[in-house]
Amino acid sequence: MVMSGAELVIRALEDEDIRLTFGIPGTHNIELYDALLESDRVRPILVTDEQSASFMADAAWRASGVMACVNVVPGAGLTHALSGIAEAFMDAVPMLVLGCGIRTDSTMAYQLHDIDQRALVAPVTKGTFSPERGEDIYPTIRRACALARAGRPGPVFVEIPANLYLFRFGKAEVRGQKAEVEAPVPADLLERAAALLANARRPLLYVGLGAAGANLIALAERLESPVATTFQGKGVFPETHPLALWPGYGASAPPFARKIAADCDITLAIGCRFGEVATGSYGAPPRGPLIHVDIDPAAVGRNYPADVGIAADSRTFVSALLPLLPKRSVDKELRAAIRGGREDVARELEEPSRKGVSPGRLLRALQERFGPETIFTTDSGTGTFLAVEALVLDKPGKFLAPVDYSCMGYAVPAAIGAKLAAPHAPVVALAGDGAFLMTGLELLTAAALRLPLMVFVLRDRELAQIAQFQSVAFGRKAQSELPDFDLASICRGVGVECLTLAGDDAIGDVIERAATMSGDGRPVVVEVAIDYSRKTFFTRGVVKTNLGRLPWPDRLRFIGRAVARKIGAS
Repeated sequence: MVMSGAELVIRALEDEDIRLTFGIPGTHNIELYDALLESDRVRPILVTDEQSASFMADAAWRASGVMACVNVVPGAGLTHALSGIAEAFMDAVPMLVLGCGIRTDSTMAYQLHDIDQRALVAPVTKGTFSPERGEDIYPTIRRACALARAGRPGPVFVEIPANLYLFRFGKAEVRGQKAEVEAPVPADLLERAAALLANARRPLLYVGLGAAGANLIALAERLESPVATTFQGKGVFPETHPLALWPGYGASAPPFARKIAADCDITLAIGCRFGEVATGSYGAPPRGPLIHVDIDPAAVGRNYPADVGIAADSRTFVSALLPLLPKRSVDKELRAAIRGGREDVARELEEPSRKGVSPGRLLRALQERFGPETIFTTDSGTGTFLAVEALVLDKPGKFLAPVDYSCMGYAVPAAIGAKLAAPHAPVVALAGDGAFLMTGLELLTAAALRLPLMVFVLRDRELAQIAQFQSVAFGRKAQSELPDFDLASICRGVGVECLTLAGDDAIGDVIERAATMSGDGRPVVVEVAIDYSRKTFFTRGVVKTNLGRLPWPDRLRFIGRAVARKIGAS
C-alpha cells in the first residue's frame, strides 16, 4: 500500500475513531489539511485560537467518550494549546495532540518555529512520540492513542516532521492494535476490603470520574451507604438517588452532609485521588479506615494512607466486590436525613435575589427547561462551584469543568466541542465574564458552524472567586475588578444574538427566547446580572480550612486586619 505521510495520518485517525480535529493550519501542515478534505470520517474544525482547540478536544471526549485531536503547527501553535493540554492531563482526559515538526531532511539551522517541542510538552502528557520514517507514522499514532486511553487516561503528543507529510511510502504498516485485558483484583486485597466493609457500622462511599461505568447503585444499596462524589465525578452516581449525599463531604460541604459523613466509620474511595479542589483544599480527610481503589497505582494512598490500597479498574473491582458483601437493610433514618438536607440546601440556593439573578433559580430553570440530557460547561471559579452545588445530575458527561488545572476560558470552547461531539444534547455554557474575555471570540466559530448552543455570561464585573477570597481574607480587593465591556457589541461583531437577563422575574421568559433562537440552529448569548452575594459552600469551607491551618498569631492577624479594613470602609 503506497500512501503519503498525510494520508497515513488520516488512516490512523479513522481507525482510531477520531472524528474531530481542532486547530489552525500553517505552512508545516498544509499537506495534512488538504488530505483531511478527502476524509468523510474525520472533520477538521478551524478555531480562532489554539488554546480553544485543546479545550474543544477535551470537552468532546468528556461529552461523548470519543477521543478527539488537536492539530497544531510547530512552536506557537503548541504553546498556545498548552493550557488545554495541561487541563486534560490533570483531569484525566485522553487526547491526541498532533504537533507538526520542522523539516528533518534539511541540515539548515534556525528553521521557522524551531523549538524542542517534545521537551516542552513532556510534563503534561503521558508520552511523546516522533516517527523518523514515513513507514512509522501509522503505528506510532496507533501506539500513542492506545497509551492515551490506557489506565488513567491523558493526552499524548505526536510530532510528525513536515517533510514526512509530503512524500509517499511503500511499506506502510496498517495493522491494528490489540486491546488490553483488565487484570483481576488481587483476591487477598478484595477479601480484606470486603471484611472491613462488612464489619463497619456505616460506610461512606466516595467516588470520582474514574468510577464511571461501575455498578455504583448496586454497591451503595448493598452497603446502604451515603455516596459523596468529587466535582469531576458529579453525576457518576445519580444525584436523585436517596443515598446521594453531596459533591464532597468535608468542610466545603453543607452542614447536613458533614454531619452524615462524620457518622460514618469507614471510607471506600473509588476512582478518585483526593485532589485539592475536590476536597476543598484538603479539608475532607477520610472517615475511619480507608479503602482506596484507583486505576493509577501512584494515586492510591498518595494523599491519605490507605488501609487497603488497590490499583484496579473501578468496574472490575465493584463487580468482584459485590458478591462478597452482605445485604444491609434500608436505613430509613439515613435516607430521610439526606432528603431533608438536600431540600433545605435547595431552598437556600433558590432564595430570590434582591439585586440581580439568583444563581440557584437560574440553574434550576435551565434544568427544568432543557432536561436531563443537557450538557453544562463552566469556567474556573465561582461558576463551577455554583453549578456543582445547584445542578442535580443523574449521569456523567453532563458537567464539564476545568477542575484540577482550573483553566479560565474553558466554558465557551468546551461548549463548542461538546456540541460537535454530542449534537443531539442541549448544551449550555456558564461563562464567567473574566473568562469570557479570554476565549469568547470562539463565538465566531460557533456562528460559522451554526451550532445551536447557549452561552450564559455571568456578569459581576470582577474575578468573582478571587474577589471573594480577597474580601474575606484581606477586607479589600486587589486587581480583581474587571474593566467594563459591551457584551452586546462583541456579539453583534461575530454575528451572535445577545439577550439580557436582569432579574429573577425574567428568567423563564429569557430562557424560552434563548431556546427558540438556538432551536433555529444558531448560538445565542445571554448576559446575566448574576448575584454572587451568597458565598458558595466551597468558598466558605476553603477559607475556614486554610485559616484553621495557620498558627494562632497569624490567624488573629488575618482576622484583625480584615475586620479593621471593613470597619474603616464602612
